[in-house]
Amino acid sequence: MSPIIIKTIQFFLSLSILIVLHELGHFIPAKYFKTRVEKFYLFFDVKFSLFKKKIGETEYGIGWLPLGGYVKISGMIDESMDKEAMAEEPKEWEFRSKPAWQRLIIMLGGVTVNFILAVVIFIGLAYAYGEKYVANDSLKDGVWITDTTLGDALGIQTGDKVLAVDGKKIIKLNSIVPEVVYGENFTIERNGQEIEKEIPVNFIETISENKEQVRFIHYRIPFVIREVPEDSQNKDSGFKAGDAVVDIAGNAVEFQDQVIPVLAANKGKSVPVTVIRDGNKITLNAKVSDEGKFGVYAGLNSMEEYQEKGYFRVETLKYTFIESIPAGWNKGVKTLTDYIKGMKKIFNPDTGAYKEVGGFAAIGGMFPDTWNWPAFWGTTAFISIILAFMNILPIPALDGGHVMFLLYEMITGRKPSDKFLEYAQITGFFILIALLLFANGNDVYKAIFK
Repeated sequence: MSPIIIKTIQFFLSLSILIVLHELGHFIPAKYFKTRVEKFYLFFDVKFSLFKKKIGETEYGIGWLPLGGYVKISGMIDESMDKEAMAEEPKEWEFRSKPAWQRLIIMLGGVTVNFILAVVIFIGLAYAYGEKYVANDSLKDGVWITDTTLGDALGIQTGDKVLAVDGKKIIKLNSIVPEVVYGENFTIERNGQEIEKEIPVNFIETISENKEQVRFIHYRIPFVIREVPEDSQNKDSGFKAGDAVVDIAGNAVEFQDQVIPVLAANKGKSVPVTVIRDGNKITLNAKVSDEGKFGVYAGLNSMEEYQEKGYFRVETLKYTFIESIPAGWNKGVKTLTDYIKGMKKIFNPDTGAYKEVGGFAAIGGMFPDTWNWPAFWGTTAFISIILAFMNILPIPALDGGHVMFLLYEMITGRKPSDKFLEYAQITGFFILIALLLFANGNDVYKAIFK
């Protein structure tokens, strides 16, 4: 099965789960408060539906337009714009007849379920899989900057130790990039000296233009021969698996980042190479290809092997079910907080982050191209956080717009007129269409021109 099909299946499965549960968040309190729900739909049923069945007073169905879903609650100004029903006298089972606090709970139900769902998923992932990471403070020789464009833009170089971002100590190596993307300043140690640096305001734009190199901060890999392929120019040079290269043409080396420039300077040449084998130094003659390579596989076989040889420390967090609950909650809160930080950058033109706003293609691209349940559920939890945040924005036609007007009513004691809510709904609808066109237009632009 092709990667595109796998991504598409994951996208629609995730979207369906999130939409159904979001709408249940509205449906359940509405029914609890004895408010009539006329429709409950996955996807939109413009003109016709793929499936529908009426049970009691509610019609359940699946629409053909996969842009979301909805519950149609009686007596509510919503996307249906049912003016005739709203012109009649309010009925006791209608939304508009219920106390403001009940209407507020109904409207907050969807985003609440989305956030709770994300936390539950994070709890499950923590309990089922735990977490394995490289301890940042164990990198005695600093980090490897695998892409100098990003490294130079950030002001970091190979051998630096990243100590903190915005004053917060970095615990995990793999958390450095997400932290600097959303941060304002960071602290490094270079040649034994601590240095404070500002994160460029447009760094998020720089990193988005180099997505394939997004994991540009890596642990340093020793140049230890792992395998000499049969088609290598050095198959008869004397290299053996386990040889640690320590000198090339008079240049002391230990890590791959040190070997790369030396080989580049000796393209097409034969050079003396000193390796350590079983504790002894051995000098061999090796050929450097015209591309500046030895033609061997280098590096150790696993993270545990790096740890055994003292290059860094691997931490493994295992959670009991009770321990996984606060871990999942903290992950949910941090994900939401980071997303809000990212949204702030989007509204600052200097960051260039608005260029990375994406639509359905961008969301689908977040899923792995092979079926991986932990990755699927992790991505679903992240999208659920996005849904919760986007829906609570105070835009008419979104849950947040309804909440805004309800809070106004509860504070002032005055309810906005149905005509005002109708116009607000129309305005919100056009705002959403504009955002939808912008986001998906960005996807099309990037697909064609990048």
